[in-house]
Parts: sequence; C-alpha cells; structure tokens
Amino acid sequence: MTGPADPTHERRADDGGCRVLVTGATGFVGRRLVPGLLAAGHTVRAMTRRPFDYAGEGEPVFGDVADVESLREALADTDVAIYLVHSLDDHDFERKDAEAARNFGRAAAESGVRQIVYLGGLGDDAEELSPHLRSRREVEELLGEAGVPVTVLRAAIVVGAGGISWEMTRQLVHHLPAMVVPKWAATRTQPIAIDDVVRYLVGVVGHDEALGRTFDIGGADQLSYLGMLQQAAQVMHGHRIPILQLPVGTPLLSAYWIKLITGVDVVTAGNLIESMRTEVVQRDTAIRSVVPGEPLCYAESVRRALAEAATA
Repeated sequence: MTGPADPTHERRADDGGCRVLVTGATGFVGRRLVPGLLAAGHTVRAMTRRPFDYAGEGEPVFGDVADVESLREALADTDVAIYLVHSLDDHDFERKDAEAARNFGRAAAESGVRQIVYLGGLGDDAEELSPHLRSRREVEELLGEAGVPVTVLRAAIVVGAGGISWEMTRQLVHHLPAMVVPKWAATRTQPIAIDDVVRYLVGVVGHDEALGRTFDIGGADQLSYLGMLQQAAQVMHGHRIPILQLPVGTPLLSAYWIKLITGVDVVTAGNLIESMRTEVVQRDTAIRSVVPGEPLCYAESVRRALAEAATA
C-alpha cells in the first residue's frame, strides 16, 4: 500500500500538471471546474456513477462515495482529488455525508493521493452553526482523517446559472413584484461568483502553500440576503422591488414559501434557510497570497449568471 507521504508518488513535474480526480463532475461546480483544470494543464478524470452517460470534458470514471472499492479504482494513479459531494436533499444528510467523507479519505490515502481539495461552507466556528454548516465542518475533518493533506475552501452562496441558492434568488425576484421576507433576510453573507470559485479551486491544485490549509473565499461584497434580492432586482429589472421584512419566520414556513415560488424541494430549501440564520462572511483574505486576483462584485456575478442562462 502506498501512503500519501510516499516520495515515490510524485505529481507530474515535466509539464507542471497534476493527475486530478473530480468528484461531482456533472454538478453545478464540477462541470465548470473540469474544463478549467484541463486549461491549466492538468490531466482530469471525472468521477460519476454513470460514466457511460457522461458528455463533459475529461476522462469519465465510475465511482460511488458509498462504495469504497469503487473509490480505490477511481483514485488509482491520482495526485489530487477534488471533493464536491453534498447531500442537501436528504433528511439524513449529516450521517450520509460523514460516511462518504470517511470512505473517500481512506481510499485516497490507500491510493497515494497527495492532496484533497474540498469546497466547504463559510461560518465562524465560534458561533452555533446550522446542521448544514456543521456537517461541512465534519466533512473537512473526516476527509483528512487517514492522513492526506486537505485544502479547504469555504464559500457562502455561489452565484451562477443552475446553482440552487442563486436560482432561489433569481426566481423570487423574477416571479414576485413585491415580497415579504422573514427576519433571516437581514443576516449578512458574502456571495461569490462561480467563476471565482473555479479560479480558486484550480489555483490551489498541487500548490504546496495550500496543503493542509483552510481558506475563506468570497466575492467583493458583503450583503444581507435582503440586499442581495434588491441588487438582483436592480440588475434584472432596472429597479428595486418593495420588500417588507417581518420580525418572525420559521425555517419550515420559509421552506414551504420557497417551494411555492421557486419549486425547490422543501428539504433542500429548509437546509439552506437554516444556514441563512448564521452570518457567513470572509474573515481573512489569505487565499489571495496563494491565488492572486480580485474577486467579482455581486452585481457582476448576477449579470454573468443571467447571460449564461440566456445562452444555454
């Protein structure tokens, strides 16, 4: 068995590229990340439970986070593994995500992987985190439990066509000429464009300064959820919309309201809304010393998301 620290297992140094496995390659982030990695000179395998249906870039390979043996095969001859697995649409997501992360970390160590990159969630560890954010923290720990250095990028709402959080915002603004929102709408967050998420993920792959470190990533603006709705309305309609904020509002009622307007299932909406009660903003900008560049502002993120959806 080759361990993660075995010096005989080295990344490709001839062209600077790594052999990268991307989990969740067909998802919102993964399908944008694979082309970015290829453009950066890496060799990419796209892990999916249905490789015969995969139509994206990279080499499709079968893998299921619930099947350790399939993970060993998918991770064979891999330098860097990017973990983009979440189970928000399941009532039992905390247990399932923990089990999947433990399986993946163990298989990565056994396969000699040198780095795991994980996209987690922003949130101050000193605060009482929602089950969703608490699960993200647990996954961070479990991925590295077997000894592979983990690079964690913590993000809040990711803005891009097809992203659940963004689509909730877009559809609310699109369908409602005015709206009443619960008290969690005043909570601050720091949305980030999908383009910046991909840039940061690509930037930390195989980067020695990123090994074993956790980075906050965020866009240029810190906004309340109410502010996000207003800015999105300004970009979409050319004007803001009337919004009345109520002093009460339970996550369950909010989830049913979201489902009624947007069609997002109640379980997913409820898990996301529970997290919206926690302030999730970038506490440090250390990522910029590893991956230089200024992130996009929220309004530009919205414009890009709308333009992408219009050409899809």
